[in-house]
Amino acid sequence: MNIRRWSVGVLAAALFVPGVAACASAEDAEPAADGKSAAPAVPADPKEALLASTKEISKGNFAFTMGGGELTGSGKVHAPSKSAEMKMAADGGSDGISMDMHLVFIDTESWVKLEFTGPMADAVPGAKAMKGKYQHVDRTKAQDIEDLKFDLADVDPAGSEALVKSVTEVRKTGEGAYAGTLDATKTTGSDLLDATTVTGLADKASAVPFTAKLDAQGRLVEFAVQLPAFGDSKAQNVTVTYADYGAVTAVQQPPADQVVEASDQVYEMFKS
Repeated sequence: MNIRRWSVGVLAAALFVPGVAACASAEDAEPAADGKSAAPAVPADPKEALLASTKEISKGNFAFTMGGGELTGSGKVHAPSKSAEMKMAADGGSDGISMDMHLVFIDTESWVKLEFTGPMADAVPGAKAMKGKYQHVDRTKAQDIEDLKFDLADVDPAGSEALVKSVTEVRKTGEGAYAGTLDATKTTGSDLLDATTVTGLADKASAVPFTAKLDAQGRLVEFAVQLPAFGDSKAQNVTVTYADYGAVTAVQQPPADQVVEASDQVYEMFKS
């Protein structure tokens, strides 16, 4: 699941403007035999505690939200039903184009709903035809478009494990709270800090500040990166949080009367 490609790539392709920045969110507990929440021991070493906190994500049963720059989003992953969804909103400002997107994945099937608003919305190819409709994806046309498929082997929307592995310094700042720096040049596999961002940060990339929060069971519920200003981008926080571990329900298929076959414009947007 690639947050930045969905948000930045699709929006930029549709609007023909520079991309935005991204981020995400989620939390919960496993019952013990006596019906009470089991709270495994959290490693005393801060780095080990953060690494252990990402393990529950790989089970693929959680909700998340995101926020950063002009982008907000939310969604959930339910591996037992091989389903996932993401809703995102990108604010183009008063002079641009804003976008709302809903992606739905159920096993090998996927649907996407795209709506554009703003003074230039009508300039987006196929915008009027897409409005109010879920575009059902033809797998034969999307074989090479990763963002229109769901990979159960890569369920983390932000690649938090990769972010933690790139941590160079970390300290515990309170109960379940941590802070430190990470080397963004070593975040291979994280969508929260993609290659474009890392390149733009230049020499700042090797020491990017972050904060993290764990729940009482030692599971990651928030990871926030404090990106410094670079190029035309202002300093900002990009944050992913996780919630409802083990407690989400299967994603539902869009209503049949709201579904059409995906237009050629949809495939072109996601190819960018």
